Amino acid sequence: MDRFRIEGRQLLNGTIPVSGSKNAALPILFSTLLGGGLTIGNIPCLRDITTAIKLLSQLGIQAGHDSSRAAWASNISFSERDLTPTEAPYDLVRVMRASILCLGPLLARRKKARVSLPGGCLIGARPVDLHLHALQKMGARISIDHGYIDASTDGLVGCDIHLSYPTVTGTENILMAAVLASGTSRISNAAQEPEIADLAHCLVARGAKITGIGSSVLEITGVDELGDARYDVMFDRIEAGTFLVAGALMGDPLSISGVLPDQMSSIIATLEEMGAEIEITGNRITLSRVLFPRGSTVMTDPYPGFPTDMQAQILPLMAISTGPSTLIETVFESRFTHVMEMNRMGANIEVRGSHAFVRGECSLEGACVMASDLRASAGLVLAGLVAHGETTVQRVYHIDRGYERIEEKLSGVGGKIWRESEEV
Repeated sequence: MDRFRIEGRQLLNGTIPVSGSKNAALPILFSTLLGGGLTIGNIPCLRDITTAIKLLSQLGIQAGHDSSRAAWASNISFSERDLTPTEAPYDLVRVMRASILCLGPLLARRKKARVSLPGGCLIGARPVDLHLHALQKMGARISIDHGYIDASTDGLVGCDIHLSYPTVTGTENILMAAVLASGTSRISNAAQEPEIADLAHCLVARGAKITGIGSSVLEITGVDELGDARYDVMFDRIEAGTFLVAGALMGDPLSISGVLPDQMSSIIATLEEMGAEIEITGNRITLSRVLFPRGSTVMTDPYPGFPTDMQAQILPLMAISTGPSTLIETVFESRFTHVMEMNRMGANIEVRGSHAFVRGECSLEGACVMASDLRASAGLVLAGLVAHGETTVQRVYHIDRGYERIEEKLSGVGGKIWRESEEV
């Protein structure tokens, strides 16, 4: 296993290009199960993307790409090779929760699916009940058997579906299933994340009929088949937000490029409230170091609220701020596993249920810490950047699931961070 070694307190200056979005790329990849040919650009080179492509290969989807890193950012073409496989095995699904996104497309296209119940980061229960209830309402027969979802249908039928919670993967799964269902489907209280809109725009480019894109109500009129298209994945909002926090911690100044600032309004507003001066020019955001950050109260919420995927990253800034801060986690119930490690670095954070109370005005010190999930690892890297002395972050395979060469990008703007192989 690899680890990061970070020498803290180095000023960051320059521009970091933001990669394609993992959270947009994964559902678009699984949409290839709906048939037709799809050429995808701006795919990030990540562990989760590799897992998805491996799973798709087992499900009969052929990817035309080579193994070089440069190929990922260019065009990768996907096409159906075999329509008979319908099982997504445990060995692949357990390492990536997004694998559940093959369920809707398999049912819609092949009328049968056997999908292992998902795994992924240990940040809460995240049940898939809403996915299953919606698909049952569309005509699927579903049972749970020894850790697998067994589903079949004589043909999905469009209907009205109201989600009791705006689940992101649930909205995506139902949307993809509805594209090939007969009749019209209406999803109300749909999640509104830009990554869902990206999936919808990709489907429309292939011939799907979808209205209400970007809103809480999606209307889908089923089509017989999808055609061929080429589509570029949107930028990664969470990677962009992570580097903006790095700018607030150590920027001199630090810019990110290739983004749509309007889709980052909650992150930008939070950083400005904490004292950051932010300049926006086209698709570039520039932020200088905040010498005296102010404490703040931040509550995670579905889009357009502050992303739950950014709460671990904002904590180091809260830890060094003047005055106390409060972070309220409303999306996942077990997403404070990184707090203990940050406290080992000198932070003063107390967790009570869904609230993290941050004392502030702490001087973080380098330490050996262990990542517990994808976003927690990013938060620990940021803490290492602002800490005095040297920090070692272990288990960085977590961060490789969602950040493309983060150590190279930070090194390119002045950070001192190295990837090393841990001795076993």
